[in-house]
Amino acid sequence: KPPFSYATIIAHAILSSENRKLTLSEIYQWISEQYPCYSMKDHRWQNSIRHNLSLQKAFVKLERDANTPSGKGCFWTILPGYEQHFIDNLVKR
Repeated sequence: KPPFSYATIIAHAILSSENRKLTLSEIYQWISEQYPCYSMKDHRWQNSIRHNLSLQKAFVKLERDANTPSGKGCFWTILPGYEQHFIDNLVKR
């Protein structure tokens, strides 16, 4: 297991994305690719990801707009001002 909290792992995924926003399924995919211990077949960690996204005030949902390709679900991003906290957590380890 990685030495980071789920919130930090989620933030790492979002901060690594081109537009600093990802759908839930993109977050799952990024995590399973970066950390093979999190298999897409195991739904326990995915429940924890959803839990963290909904409870952590640093994460916010963005609805899809007219310029966004069609797809399922909204995007998740990090509120301005919280990015540095997560970057600091990643650098410490």
